[in-house]
Amino acid sequence: MAKIVINLTCSTDNTDKATVAMVVANAALVSGQQPIVFLSSEGVHLATQGCAEKIIEPGFAPMKELLGNYIENGGVIWVCTPCFKKRGLAEANLVKNAALVGGASLVEVLSQGAACISY
Repeated sequence: MAKIVINLTCSTDNTDKATVAMVVANAALVSGQQPIVFLSSEGVHLATQGCAEKIIEPGFAPMKELLGNYIENGGVIWVCTPCFKKRGLAEANLVKNAALVGGASLVEVLSQGAACISY
């Protein structure tokens, strides 16, 4: 089982990239890998209640379904703390399985050999 970081820097500002990232995260999860979705920049919005409902990319399952499946199957979501705070978002509004983390957590998992895919 390998750790795979999916670094996502967008949400409603680029629904195509956000959707593809979550498709890949779900594929990694169901194939027995250990994906970590790392949300930074505008991507942090995806970790808040209600954001996923706003993302519907033609040709793909709706983000609400993609994110819901990822969470229900135990997928981990790391949210960049400084990015989250910069945008004035409330920690109480985080979705299930989402945790605020600093850059050191990301560096640690990458230094241990995790692959990284960025969107």
